[in-house]
Order: sequence, then C-alpha cells, then structure tokens
Amino acid sequence: MTKKLLFVVSLLLVLALAAFAADVTGKWTYEQQGRGGNPTTVTLTLKADGGTVTGTESRPGRGGNGTTDTQVTNGKIDGDKISFDISREFNGNTMTTTYKGTVKGDTIDFEVTRPGRGGEPMTNKVTAKKATT
Repeated sequence: MTKKLLFVVSLLLVLALAAFAADVTGKWTYEQQGRGGNPTTVTLTLKADGGTVTGTESRPGRGGNGTTDTQVTNGKIDGDKISFDISREFNGNTMTTTYKGTVKGDTIDFEVTRPGRGGEPMTNKVTAKKATT
C-alpha cells in the first residue's frame, strides 16, 4: 500500500510540475545588432507541448529580401528554463546557434551562443518580448 501511495504522489508531482511550466507558446521578438550597425528584429514563433518546444526563428533575408525562417530543434522547457537550437547551412557548412533562457512573464532573457571566428563561440544576451499581435 505504501509503495502505491508513493507512486501516486510522485506521479501527481510530475504532472503538477508540467502544469506549472512557463507558457512560451506564441510570438516573441528581440533586436540584435545587424550588419553596418543597423538593428535587426528577430521573431521567434514557439509552441510548447509538455516539455518539448518547437517553432521557427524568422529574420530579414540577405540584402533585405523577404524573411528567412529556420526551424527550432532540440527544444526543451522545464519550469521557467527554455533551450533550443537553430541550425543554418552556409556554403556547405552547418552553423548551430544555441538559445538558453529564463521565462519571466512576458519576457525571456536569452543567452544566444553561436560559432565565432577562429572556432571560439560568441555569446550575446538578449531579452525577447511576447508580441501582442
């Protein structure tokens, strides 16, 4: 009887933690320094399903031509912690950017890490805000 009770209580705790995971479903935007010092708006469209996060990252295309959408991979959410990767192909090389963040209501504080010159990773801190439209 005690083992069954312990199992049921453990199961309820796991379900309760999943229910309290931060709500990241929707559109989030942030600005980053673009080429020539001009700010670039990045839009993240995210969907949480349990502990999994899917979605896309949208940014202006090269030369101002439309937008480039890239799929979120390895997306996870645990409580208020979120992480995912964005991988792009450039001239036959794959470059992966890693997002790790903390959800705080209508903002997410991200550390965005991408490959830098000479193989050293570059990390920037950005704050994404939930879009109202």
